Amino acid sequence: MESLALLLDQGYKRHVTPHGHPERQARYDAVSAALDEASIPDRALRIEPRAATVDELTLVHELDYVRLVEREITAGARHLSTGDTHVSSESYQVALDAVGGVLNAIDAVMQGQAHRAFCAVRPPGHHARPAQGMGFCIFNNIAIAARHAQRAHGAERVLIADWDVHHGNGTQDTFYDDGSVFFMSTHQSPWYPGTGPESETGQGAGKGTTLNCPLPAGSGRNEILGAFRDQLLPLARDFSPDLVLVSAGFDSRAGDPLGDFRLDDDDFRELTDLMLEIADTTAEGRLVSVLEGGYSLDGLAKASAAHATRLVEQPA
Repeated sequence: MESLALLLDQGYKRHVTPHGHPERQARYDAVSAALDEASIPDRALRIEPRAATVDELTLVHELDYVRLVEREITAGARHLSTGDTHVSSESYQVALDAVGGVLNAIDAVMQGQAHRAFCAVRPPGHHARPAQGMGFCIFNNIAIAARHAQRAHGAERVLIADWDVHHGNGTQDTFYDDGSVFFMSTHQSPWYPGTGPESETGQGAGKGTTLNCPLPAGSGRNEILGAFRDQLLPLARDFSPDLVLVSAGFDSRAGDPLGDFRLDDDDFRELTDLMLEIADTTAEGRLVSVLEGGYSLDGLAKASAAHATRLVEQPA
């Protein structure tokens, strides 16, 4: 069994945003070059993208929304009518390939082909709500992945941790009343999208399975790693997930133009170790990480390489 499965494909550059947009094609190039320099592809099982089916998308998204996205992009729209997400002629297909590739990574990990996976996909997903694309996101890659793991592989409990500088509102909305998925987020507050107060902890069957850690601008290692270590770790042990997922947003790194957190590459290595500790303790090492934000090309490259190197080198 390989330590790491890697989803990395040039096709994700076919999603084109306007000149000067922070979620741009060069993000893929930066991550790809950094992973090549760290010899990650040579040490990993390669995962191929594929188009997710409508049935898979509707594990999370309303069918009317899926049809709206397809209709608007086919008609030549340059941004979704549901929110601040720019699109181009091939964005629907690329978004399908992003979801499908992540589901292939879930399959590889759940079927024992690899202990872990890193999915360097575009467009990102954690702001996409069941009936709304927003925040550069079309479909919620990681939320659909969690549902796929449950339906296709019998995972009873899934943990999603989101260290992006922005709150993963779409992921929270998807699972807010569902006790089978634990969602944890550290995020800058106040900041886009203005959601994720500490008081939101889930409702109904999901009461207690949402952990929001809003933090002020300027927060760094002590605050963010402290939240993961002191709050998430004990709750994760009690929750005992069968699969651990990471919304790996590297806009929480110092110097990102869309955030004001202060993490460095060593901090991302340590965050990765904490998530691996949870996976090794309760989920037989099963962990899938999915790229979200990160808009400084240099910072994104260095942080994603630090994260992936830790994933491939840590003993299972």
